[in-house]
Amino acid sequence: MHAGLKKALGALAILAWPLAIYLLHDSVGSWPLLIVGALLLVWRVPQARYLALVAAAALIVLGLFSRAEFGMRAYPVAVSTLMFCLFFASLLKGQPMIEQLARLREPDLSAEGVRYTRKVTWAWCGFFVINGAIAGWTVLYADLATWALYNGLISYVLMGLMFAGEWLIRRRVRRVAV
Repeated sequence: MHAGLKKALGALAILAWPLAIYLLHDSVGSWPLLIVGALLLVWRVPQARYLALVAAAALIVLGLFSRAEFGMRAYPVAVSTLMFCLFFASLLKGQPMIEQLARLREPDLSAEGVRYTRKVTWAWCGFFVINGAIAGWTVLYADLATWALYNGLISYVLMGLMFAGEWLIRRRVRRVAV
């Protein structure tokens, strides 16, 4: 399979996962969806395979010691936790995650750009904490439809707003700097 197509299908699978759970849960049950979700998590995060394996194992253990549905529904919490860990770890050593991404477009990033990307990486850490907390609330207290609405739509809209807001701020910061 072409690498670009494989990436696109993987991204689509992650985006559609809450909807798939909502649509398939009554017919296939929690355990098959929990296992597929755990495998999907490990498959889609090759750059942090160890963390993804730990997160996938945690989902399965949660399913074993509580209800399989909790493990299945905790998938978005695991993803937010994993993303927080990756972004936060990048702040502790080496280049912050957003700086790494910025250097793909602009290899000679200015000192001001480095400071800005550090702040944006912190902002994304905050986003992942808040998103993970809300996703966790939906696991514990919301019905499946509300869980699917937040984790399959609202969280993605919020992420898109975060991207758009950062893009607008970056344009403004660059304009002021010039």
